[in-house]
Amino acid sequence: MGKKSIRTAAAAAVLFLLGLAPANGGGPSLGMLDAVEAGSWELRFRGASAAPQRICVDHARKFIQLRHQAEACDRFVVEDGASEVTVQYTCRGRGYGRTHIRRESSRLIQIDSQGIAKGLPFEFTAEARRVGDCG
Repeated sequence: MGKKSIRTAAAAAVLFLLGLAPANGGGPSLGMLDAVEAGSWELRFRGASAAPQRICVDHARKFIQLRHQAEACDRFVVEDGASEVTVQYTCRGRGYGRTHIRRESSRLIQIDSQGIAKGLPFEFTAEARRVGDCG
């Protein structure tokens, strides 16, 4: 990693920690998530004995904040690739997270997320598969 990339990464980290990262409209487009189909999705959390969860997703950007679903949070796009995205987000006074999503197809994605929600740390890896239309 060169000096310029280290400075860029350090600047991004400082902005994230200060809550000055660009909000949803700023930065890269997260276009990979636009290719993921809306509908009913089944989440299978790795290492968990709980039954799979089903959620209705009108846009794949909802997968970024599974632990802060209904909250308006500032986001900073770390990676915006053709098949992978990584987003850090801060929900002022309510926690933060970092989520990496890898698209295998428009109906199958892999999610890795970690952060703080409701004052407690979280970390999970999950597979999300589209199983139909929302009821």
